[in-house]
Amino acid sequence: MICEPNVHQTTRRIDHTSFTFGSETTSMEIRGERECTDCRARWSYYETGEVACPECGSLESVGREERKLHTDSPAELDLTPIKQRVSEQSLADVTAEITDRCRSYLRERGFINGGELRPLDETYLIASELAATVGAYERSLSSEALDPTTDDAEQLYLFSLLSEERPPPVEVPDSLAPERGLAYAKAVSTYRDDLRTLLDSTDEPRPTVRRALGRLDDHLRRVEALDGDVEPRTAERLVEIARDLGGAVREHDEIALTRAQERLDSLG
Repeated sequence: MICEPNVHQTTRRIDHTSFTFGSETTSMEIRGERECTDCRARWSYYETGEVACPECGSLESVGREERKLHTDSPAELDLTPIKQRVSEQSLADVTAEITDRCRSYLRERGFINGGELRPLDETYLIASELAATVGAYERSLSSEALDPTTDDAEQLYLFSLLSEERPPPVEVPDSLAPERGLAYAKAVSTYRDDLRTLLDSTDEPRPTVRRALGRLDDHLRRVEALDGDVEPRTAERLVEIARDLGGAVREHDEIALTRAQERLDSLG
């Protein structure tokens, strides 16, 4: 079972973070530490994602802190039932369920929690890739481009992802490389959006970081224009750059920023 304690993606952000606490309506900036006006219980929306009081169920509460940016929601990617079924059924029989679980998880995810930027984590990348690759695998079987009795590289690769492991670029089957490329480009795009949102909320100009984000945008557009058909190492480099830029913003890490610039240079 893969657990991410506090995490919301762009579509989710629009319809879920607009709610009412008593007479107070919030959007992306919320007062996450709440106090129930009925029973005085306190809880953290950042941690629970719940609008209702956990003690009495009331929807009437007041904030007990300053507003903070928040695109998160508690989310869990539970692949255990699927792994158990795969031991008795073929992988093709569970592709739809895998896709549904991963997409549901991704809809809940974001990278700003109570004003703090979170890393681009392995679970998010695994869910992104699984949602893309199992569909490609199923289409290949339907078109008879793959024979599951003899072509097992794709199955082994997907089993690794289901086991919560993210295989290195050298292990990506050629047939699934475009799906990984596109999945990673979309994941990095979502992370970049939250990173830029956080930057825009501060008084710090951070021009060097913004220029690096602009260069990253160019590479993301290229990968998306190619439908992900790039070398797996290139897709991995985009993830590394996003993580470095996240560290540069989150921790004011100049070494991470320099590393991101060098990796951008290596992509041309």
